[in-house]
Amino acid sequence: MELGFRVDGPQDGPLLVLGPSLGTTSALWDAQVAELGRSWRVLRYDLPGHGASPAAAGPFSVDDLAREVLALAGPGRFAVGGVSLGGAVAMAVAAAAPNRVSDLVLCCTSARFGEPGPWHERAAAVRAKGMAGPAGLVAARWFTPEADPGMVEPVVTALLGVDPGSYALACEALAACDLRDRLGTITARTLVIAGDRDPATPPEHAEVVADGIPGARLAVVSDAAHLANVERAHAVTGLMTRFLGHGLGLKVRREVLGDAHVDRARAQITTFTADFQDLITRYAWGEIWTRPGLDRRTRSCVTLTALVARGHLEELALHVRAALRNGLTPDEIKEVLLQTAVYCGVPAANSAFAVASRVLAESPDTTPKAHG
Repeated sequence: MELGFRVDGPQDGPLLVLGPSLGTTSALWDAQVAELGRSWRVLRYDLPGHGASPAAAGPFSVDDLAREVLALAGPGRFAVGGVSLGGAVAMAVAAAAPNRVSDLVLCCTSARFGEPGPWHERAAAVRAKGMAGPAGLVAARWFTPEADPGMVEPVVTALLGVDPGSYALACEALAACDLRDRLGTITARTLVIAGDRDPATPPEHAEVVADGIPGARLAVVSDAAHLANVERAHAVTGLMTRFLGHGLGLKVRREVLGDAHVDRARAQITTFTADFQDLITRYAWGEIWTRPGLDRRTRSCVTLTALVARGHLEELALHVRAALRNGLTPDEIKEVLLQTAVYCGVPAANSAFAVASRVLAESPDTTPKAHG
């Protein structure tokens, strides 16, 4: 099996793989990628016989699609998500490779898509009559009656271009899909999104998924049917940006400040401080420290200077350690602090040198050498 795909966003960004629903293409995620592509390298794949993917050569399962997604992702950890069938594939990926999936976003999907009979009936109808039949169901099931026709029309056009044989095989894959007994094995941070007016995978399906995956968060989007990420793009993009920003920020925060510090900080979180901790993780670490315009060495230099200027000496000690982790040498840290003596004042730099000397002395490899 071969899946067509496209990649957007910075090539050095963390990987996010997104899958579409049955009958749609990777364009389904356009609104979200416009925002998420600022920080993430977003790989969007097409289902067999959809969009850029060739027609299926024979039957396939959700697990077959999951294996193809894992191959597309390559080595290393990544985030994965999907709508409907794409969401089921994402769940199968997270269950099959828990050590590789960091974050999981499930939109308008289910662990089991109802009884097999109706899916087999739809597959037979499509093989006999083509894609006109499913296209007639789109407005009623994928969008609310109030949806803008200009939003619906491109989705219908894409559906009419799907290979009928591949669509029928995908229906049969959904008929056989039952992931309920695997939900408890998923360890990735998980966001489950449901549309409150979704007749295909109603909120009760999302509740089963969210209850089954340890620690999963459930968000229900109002006035949305099955393609909530299209019809209520702003709301779904906001949910995904905040959720994925926290996961990305936590990763960067650990890389820069070290696991020990982050674990201590997280152990001290209370209901009073939780929102603030989420804010700095998402915004400072997930949005600012991940921007491609400056490397981490340069960001450390800027941070050290700002902390000296404001006299935040406890934070300065933390970021001297971070600067070493980001690749600055003691001599380079010294040059930064000398620069602050000119622009922040000698007393501020004097205090900063005392803090930095103490931190550098903690490591034998960085202990400043005395000169006689």
